[in-house]
Amino acid sequence: MSAVIKVENVSKLYQLGDIGSGSVSNDIKRWWASVRGKENPFAEIAETNDRTAKGNTDYVWALKDISFDVQQGEVLGIVGKNGAGKSTLLKILSRTTLPTSGEIKVKGRIASLLEVGTGFHPDLSGRDNIFLNGAILGMKKREIKSKFDEIVDFSGVERYIDTPVKRYSSGMYVRLAFAVAAHLEPEILIVDEVLSVGDYEFQKKCLGKMKDVSGLGRTVLFVSHNTAALKSLCSKAVFLENGLVKEIGATEEILNKYHTRVTDLSLNKSWTKESAPGNENVKIISAKITTDNGSEKIFIDTSFDVDIEFELTHPPVSFFTGILFNTLQDEMVFVSPANPIDATSGRYTCKCKVPGKLLNNRGYTLNVYFVKNRQDEMYLAESLLTFDVLDLPRGEGVFLGDYVGNIRPQLDWTIKRID
Repeated sequence: MSAVIKVENVSKLYQLGDIGSGSVSNDIKRWWASVRGKENPFAEIAETNDRTAKGNTDYVWALKDISFDVQQGEVLGIVGKNGAGKSTLLKILSRTTLPTSGEIKVKGRIASLLEVGTGFHPDLSGRDNIFLNGAILGMKKREIKSKFDEIVDFSGVERYIDTPVKRYSSGMYVRLAFAVAAHLEPEILIVDEVLSVGDYEFQKKCLGKMKDVSGLGRTVLFVSHNTAALKSLCSKAVFLENGLVKEIGATEEILNKYHTRVTDLSLNKSWTKESAPGNENVKIISAKITTDNGSEKIFIDTSFDVDIEFELTHPPVSFFTGILFNTLQDEMVFVSPANPIDATSGRYTCKCKVPGKLLNNRGYTLNVYFVKNRQDEMYLAESLLTFDVLDLPRGEGVFLGDYVGNIRPQLDWTIKRID
């Protein structure tokens, strides 16, 4: 396969606060520097784009020295927190804005779906916008006509196809925009988080279409916070943070690193009476995970104890608690309930042991639930603790490698020769 997109040291500089460049004198300084072949003078004082911290200048790097290649037929996921630079990168790739420095080489036609309304004229009907978008992509009228019925059928807005799109709901807008972008045969399809506007049925339909598009040898760039969609669609992912590329690699590995980085890892927490999670029936006092050897590192062969201390204020006739493990991508791993007890008011501790050689190497959250009368939920405490399970150091055990799935138990095996 050959690279259809080459991003080489791309940076984008923005000035915060003022509209435009801020002053005529600043414009003159930039112009004079460009005439002399010099770098933008304000690039020297620009800072990393950390939206959570107060800066010392109005100039920030929305992107800084971004480099990667995308191969033909590849589906590339782009992940990162809000403000990481994902949308800026897609706008540069779509040529709706220019980079401050660096170069992008693209082979083929690009169709983009970056935000609701992108590429549509609000006063034109859905029909007219289909032909307008096709013309922008360089398609002939007969080519667009041959795809027209397929686009309308996929979008599900046939009744409104001759109505100006400014009267569409946001969901209808996205339906038609995606149908146009995906069916007018671009070599490269760029899709931002805009698909989250659509309903579940349409999102599922769009993901299937993107799979079909990539199967035909076309390239897809996909930004989403939907972990399941990224894992099912993308073979490779780019992790952006504060305008910088933190890592590029296999999607599952990148998602694990991303969620671990943006999550506060903690094996031990306690709360005051005022801050304790709970309700009028139960309050959680503390939660902790301890390993058998006292280490704070949990490897895939490490067994560990989960200890929960809680207080019952209005005990039911029959009561039990349990733990629920999720991945950092919020996928359920397993549930383990304790035996029911006849409870009275007061403080309780509960402990359970999680065996080694059960969980896979990735990040997990511990959730604790309380149930009364065997079936009625009293309280669910979500993400009480967050922890990483690490792979064994190289050369130890038989677990080395990239294993899919959220658990990888070592089962009892018998292998013997029979002849």
